[in-house]
Amino acid sequence: MTASRTVTPDAYANGMSDRPLTLMAVHAHPDDEATGTGGVLARYAAEGFTTIVVTCTDGRCGDGPDGVKPGEPGHDPDAVVATRRAELEASCAALKVTHLEALGYPDSGMMGWPTNEAPGSFWTTPVPEAAGRLAELIRRYQPDVVVTYDENGGYGHPDHIQVHRVTMAAVELVGSAGTAVPKVYWSTVPRSWMENIGEHMRELGIEWDEPEPVDAPPMGMPDEQITAWVDVTAFTDQKYDALAAHGSQSDGAFFLNLGRERFGQLMGTETFVRVRDTTGAPTQEDDLFTGLR
Repeated sequence: MTASRTVTPDAYANGMSDRPLTLMAVHAHPDDEATGTGGVLARYAAEGFTTIVVTCTDGRCGDGPDGVKPGEPGHDPDAVVATRRAELEASCAALKVTHLEALGYPDSGMMGWPTNEAPGSFWTTPVPEAAGRLAELIRRYQPDVVVTYDENGGYGHPDHIQVHRVTMAAVELVGSAGTAVPKVYWSTVPRSWMENIGEHMRELGIEWDEPEPVDAPPMGMPDEQITAWVDVTAFTDQKYDALAAHGSQSDGAFFLNLGRERFGQLMGTETFVRVRDTTGAPTQEDDLFTGLR
């Protein structure tokens, strides 16, 4: 493990860093890296930056063969773990990710599932324990930018909520020891996009029936709270390939069925909320590394 060090914003501004700029994306399950951050991972890898994906759970509560769900006949959690690990590696290869780190906590399943409280599940893991492990990775790789989820984990999934808690705790832990992360973002989608998704689909020539309202916090954030709108249009093919690598899971099927052209039109921008900054960069950004280069 490399020794920790403190790098000031002035050092970055003056080009004094002795290594490539580094992005770390902290996710819950195999396939999460593709949907919300596949574009920025591919873009910054192409620019010569170091990119790191940290996947916190093993994905054992995902689909088994032919879409069989946990608890149903034919669902073998250990086999699902092996499949999803191979898919994660293929996805990261498509995105040219430099380093993949898997913490290996058991997937907790959707909110309210019995697996939430299974011994050792990520949801039941004490935040300081997991944060300590992530802090070690932050010290090792010294990322300039860390990306994770908001307090609601994007859509209320327990593992996503736990990733948020663990990541923010880890950032504070390394910061208190003198190894501050210059910039931290939460991955999100504009609330307006979610509200107008039917219109987006119809513009792409896709039939769309508005879903019934559900009793859950709305997805995404108000547009005015989003601070970074990053153009990843040139990398949507890689993002598509990364999502396609997770072929055992039904979650991405809808987006893959759009085809590459429509997928690219819909997924050409990734959006984030900046929640930590030591660089003095402007609030509105089109680059997660503004103020660092």
